[in-house]
Amino acid sequence: MDRRMCQMRISTGGVSLAMLCSAAGLLSLCGCNTDPVWEPRQKVSRPPVTSFTNPDGVSVPDITITGAQEVDLVEQVLMYRASYHRSLSVLRDYYRDSGHDAKRTWAEAELSDLSKVKPYRYILADEVPPGRLEPQDSIAEADALYEIGVSLMKEGGHNVPFLYRDKKMRKALAAFREVIERFPTSDKIDDAAFYCGEIHKEYFDGEAPLAVRWYERAFLWDPETPHPARFQAATVYDLRLHDRDRALELYRGVLEFESENAANVNIAVRRIGELTSDDAPPRSAFAEPVGTTSDR
Repeated sequence: MDRRMCQMRISTGGVSLAMLCSAAGLLSLCGCNTDPVWEPRQKVSRPPVTSFTNPDGVSVPDITITGAQEVDLVEQVLMYRASYHRSLSVLRDYYRDSGHDAKRTWAEAELSDLSKVKPYRYILADEVPPGRLEPQDSIAEADALYEIGVSLMKEGGHNVPFLYRDKKMRKALAAFREVIERFPTSDKIDDAAFYCGEIHKEYFDGEAPLAVRWYERAFLWDPETPHPARFQAATVYDLRLHDRDRALELYRGVLEFESENAANVNIAVRRIGELTSDDAPPRSAFAEPVGTTSDR
């Protein structure tokens, strides 16, 4: 009796061992990682973190802003921002060369997270040419370059959001800027400026202040520009920048200089009424129309 029981146990154990070996073989044939099957589960330690504003063991000096100009503060931000990235890169390389793999991965992860932060420029004056240009000459090379910009903008999905292609749109912006920079007397500079504004307004987050500067250049360079530059600038000042006085000024400019677009005129009249009324809310919920016109 005992012998039979012993034989049964041995037989059962043999079957179990065979099944285990077969399973392991199948896992290997399938290309699966079998390490978790044979090795005990290990705890993954998280890297230690510190505070951005008050890091442990470091004395952060105060920043003096008394008497400082905007350019001074922005330059300081740009300098420290670049130093942060460079210092972190040097630290990563140090850990790599020293064989500290865990800390190297921490530095790489921090650099990866840092790449997702938008480094705003803040100083915009140098981004837009001065308002003294005059579009007076018909220049074939400028016309051709402008048409390249228009074509790239269409290929980038202008007014068709689901076809948007960032690289094409950025190339279009570069082409329009080149028209203005290389041919400042071309009769296409106001057109190019308007489309620079459109690109910054519609496709680049956080660049509304830059968009309105381009719109303003379009009608400063050519007060009779065929594009609704005043209207587009007015809606940005109104709905995004919340500058009531400038929005009102530009809406009134729409009535005087851009009256051929009835839809825009109706919106301008309504917003003037709402912005000057004590009872009405400061903003009106309406979709910002894309008031582009046909190219020259």
